[in-house]
Amino acid sequence: MKQTACVAILICLSLIGICYGAQEQTNNQPVKIIFDTDMGSDCDDVGALALLHAYADMGRAKIIGTVYSSGKVPYGAGVAQAINIYYGRNDIPVGAYFGDDIGDPVDKMKAEELAKDTEKFGNTIVHNKDAEEITRLNRKLLVTQKDNSVIYLTVGHTKGLHDLLVSKPDDISPLSGRELVKKKIKRWIALGALFAINEKGSYRRDWNFSFNGTAPYTKHLVENFPRPMVFVTAGTDVLTGRSLKQTPPGNIVRTAYTKWLANYSQKTLDDQRPSWDLIAVYYAVEGLGDYLIEAPNGFLDFDIEKGSRWIQSRRRSDQTILIQKKNIRQPFSRYLNRMISLPPRQKQ
Repeated sequence: MKQTACVAILICLSLIGICYGAQEQTNNQPVKIIFDTDMGSDCDDVGALALLHAYADMGRAKIIGTVYSSGKVPYGAGVAQAINIYYGRNDIPVGAYFGDDIGDPVDKMKAEELAKDTEKFGNTIVHNKDAEEITRLNRKLLVTQKDNSVIYLTVGHTKGLHDLLVSKPDDISPLSGRELVKKKIKRWIALGALFAINEKGSYRRDWNFSFNGTAPYTKHLVENFPRPMVFVTAGTDVLTGRSLKQTPPGNIVRTAYTKWLANYSQKTLDDQRPSWDLIAVYYAVEGLGDYLIEAPNGFLDFDIEKGSRWIQSRRRSDQTILIQKKNIRQPFSRYLNRMISLPPRQKQ
């Protein structure tokens, strides 16, 4: 079915989607989230973590851990910790991938420079290996949580969650990774499969799912993950970053956006950046809200070489793919910009 026809159906299905995609927060309890990032390749990861902290300040989310799933630029864990510290949550556990075979080889955000400025940002983690190893931390985090209570939110590569899923029983838990995931994780939400719904019905490759050596891990997850999966494909034309100009110069989020925009694309905060990862956070906490809708029922067909395509089917699968509504680019941008520029509540 062509994209134009899909959109008409999407609007009709949006009311149905609200029931399934309703916000995760229930009974005034915050959504428990493990935040998995490839921070440094882009600055929208930084905005996403800032947004998640804003939700935490409102009592709508609880960040039980942050993990960095890339290794070729081994400084993202330090930046993630610095952001947690800025928002007054020094106690959030931080994990990182210790290998050097996965991830963007270019330090586009000057993450090394940021992570090494410990005097300014207060972080104790500089190199990835200063953090806890990612799989061990993920297993520790899950063991301590109630059953069916954790949202695993991937805004970076798929290596971290893959390694958790295939992990063996150990001193942390007698359960395998698959057993832990099935027992503790409520849903996997991932920023990925961008452009999998397109007019030609063709495969499309995107950054998180197909590049930097992660495609085999994505395929394994898409085909074997034992819990519901949601793929978020929105944000390309929803821009954020300008609002950070009104935040203090010492704000690590403002600094990271400024450095990425200047270093990689010779731009400024006024030029802003697409909000892919922020929208994945938005959905994890608020559900479809005012800006997102579900695509028609189907499943993700993933090819290691070709990428993703969404195959429609009559029956609902355990996979959902989201796109943004029409004509919401500007209000969505304003909402996200306002949220990421809020001062940390714990520091007021």
